[in-house]
This record gives sequence, C-alpha cells and structure tokens, in this order.
Amino acid sequence: MKIAHIVSTFPPYAGGIGNTCLYEAKELAKLGHEVTVFTPSQKSWFLSEKIKIRYLKPIFKYGNAAFVPQIVFLLGRFDIIYLHWPFIGAESILLAKRFSWIKKPLIVRYQMDLRDRGLRGAFFNLYSLFFIPLLIKAADKILVSSFDYAKHSKIKKYMGTVPIRGQSPEFIEVPLGVDAEKFFPQPKNRELLKKHNLTSEDKIILFVGGLDRAHYFKGVEVLLRAVAGLRLKIKDLRLLIVGEGDLKPKYKRLAGDLGIGDRVIFAGKVSDEELPGYYNLADVFVLPSTDSSEAFGLVLLEAMASAKPVVVSDLPGSRILAAGSGLVAKVGDKYGLGQKISLLLQNEKLARQFGQSGRKKVLEKYNWHALAKQLERIYTES
Repeated sequence: MKIAHIVSTFPPYAGGIGNTCLYEAKELAKLGHEVTVFTPSQKSWFLSEKIKIRYLKPIFKYGNAAFVPQIVFLLGRFDIIYLHWPFIGAESILLAKRFSWIKKPLIVRYQMDLRDRGLRGAFFNLYSLFFIPLLIKAADKILVSSFDYAKHSKIKKYMGTVPIRGQSPEFIEVPLGVDAEKFFPQPKNRELLKKHNLTSEDKIILFVGGLDRAHYFKGVEVLLRAVAGLRLKIKDLRLLIVGEGDLKPKYKRLAGDLGIGDRVIFAGKVSDEELPGYYNLADVFVLPSTDSSEAFGLVLLEAMASAKPVVVSDLPGSRILAAGSGLVAKVGDKYGLGQKISLLLQNEKLARQFGQSGRKKVLEKYNWHALAKQLERIYTES
C-alpha cells in the first residue's frame, strides 16, 4: 500500500505531532508499506530506505504554519492520504477532497486543538470555526488519541452527527505509542549525573518538552513556582528541564527570581540517543500542561516506559495515562502540583508502584508495533 503522511513539523523539530508521524511511518514501513512523508519542516536527521521524505517549499511560512497548496498535485499515486491535523496551510487537501479532486480515502489524525492567548488565540478560534467543519465534511475517518480528549475538544459536537455528504466520518480511538525497547528502566547514568552536577542522592524532577512559543501550554512557569514552594521542604530537590526554545531565557529569569536558580538545570536540547538516559535520572516526571493544546503527551509514555511515576494536569487525554501510573493535579495549581510531587518524592514505595504499573500499561496498550497494525486495518477498510 502506498501511504502519504502529511505533517506540519517533523524531527529534528521537537514536538508530539512530528514524532507521532515519525513512529507511525517507521512501523508501517516495517509492515511492508511504501510510506512518503510530506512536510515543510527543516531537513530531518531521520533517514530510511523504506521511508521517503519530501520537503515542501512553502509559498508563505510563519512559525509552524506553511502555505503549501502544491501538495494536492503530489498525491495522485497514493492509496491512502493521511493528514496529521493541525496543519495551517494545507487546507487545499480538504478542499480537493471535498470537491472530489482527490478521490482516494482521506484519513485525518486529529492531534490537538489549536489554542493560544491574545491575538494568536483569536486567530486560532476563527480558523477552527471555518476549517473544522470543512475537515469533518472532507475526511473519511478521523482518528483521535483518546475519546476523553475528543469529547472535550473543538470537534466534540461533530461526533455522531450526519454532515452534508450523507454520513458522518467514522471517529476511531487510536492511542499514541512509545518504543518500549528504547525507553526502559535502567540505573542512573553516572556520566549524566556528573555532567549536570547531580548526585545519586538528589531528588530529581524531570520535565521534557519544547520551550518555544508554540509550546507555551507546557506549564513550565507553574512547575517552577511549584518547585520554589518545595525548596525548603526537600533539601536535595533538583528540577531537570530538557528542551530548547525562545522562551528558555524567560524561564531562566523566573527561576532566578524565585530563588531556585541553583536548583534548576536547563539541559538544553538532548540527542535522541541520550534521551532515555535522562528519563532514568528522574525520581518523578511532571507534565503540568495548562490547556487542551496538550492532547496526550508522548513524553508521558516515554516516562512510563522507563518505569517513572508521573504527575500531570487534570486535562482530557493526558489524565487517562496517569490513572494507576501517577497523580493528577488541578490545572495551573502550583500548590496542588507541589503537593503531588512531594508525595511521590517522599513515598518511594508508592512511586515505585506507579512506575511499575506505568511500564506494564505501556507494554499492554501503547506500543507502536501493535498500533501500526491497527492503522493498517483502518487503511485496508477505507
């Protein structure tokens, strides 16, 4: 089967949408399919004889938005068109499908809502108001990472409805996954501890995520304030932040202003090969996201695969991963977040139980190989 994956960002850009595309493409290629990824993203470090990567030259680009109407003329030879949404600038695919210029099945993975604050937020609301109905009318099937998220998202009112075409697109829950052979429990890496001036006795909180404007919703400010509230209670507390972006200087200043500059380590961008070692430095992993731009959280799966207890915000999608694997804190509540972190750091037995439960959950439900077979069935039935 010839499959076209269309995505706005792709590694080495750090982000869940691109990483989801990468892992799904890799596993589908292993199953013998011919996979081509179309993206306007920068040149990728990922090379494979089984996966072709076509870089689209945008007519206009702003942030992760890229106007690429030419994509319509490149899709004729494919059996399946698989669009990772959102992709601002690829609306020509929806129009072409809606007016039958594209006749092959269009499957959309609805990754997340477009949300922000201020003018960007107003633009995203208008964009969604216009293009989500078109998405619903154009798609043959819509995949969501969890029904919990979908039922609280901007597509909730369309689930179970009957659009103009005569039948509703089928909504299918297909979770995201993780490579459990890459991310697994290991002893703390002494070289990494030394590199960041840490000791094996330190209580290490780990955060992994983009620190750029596009990932404003990751809740780093809330996490820093929570850690500041714990600095006197837990003597050897350290916060290790893995990620890079234009908001990093702001977060560094805030850490200094809160009096925890010496407790916070900004590790910067970490290579794909080194990343599992960072998860295994952690005593607890925290993803304190602030709105539904966080639809799932691949980093949660990576932490769980590494048998680490997690603390997440009470948001649709990510909270289902924490069930039995960690604790859930009220969105934006620095005090509540601090209490959950403190409980896990001071109760090693509970933390270990959550970690073991998370690893088991990953192996049973969230491995990419099994999920790729589910995708293959969906493609075949389309």
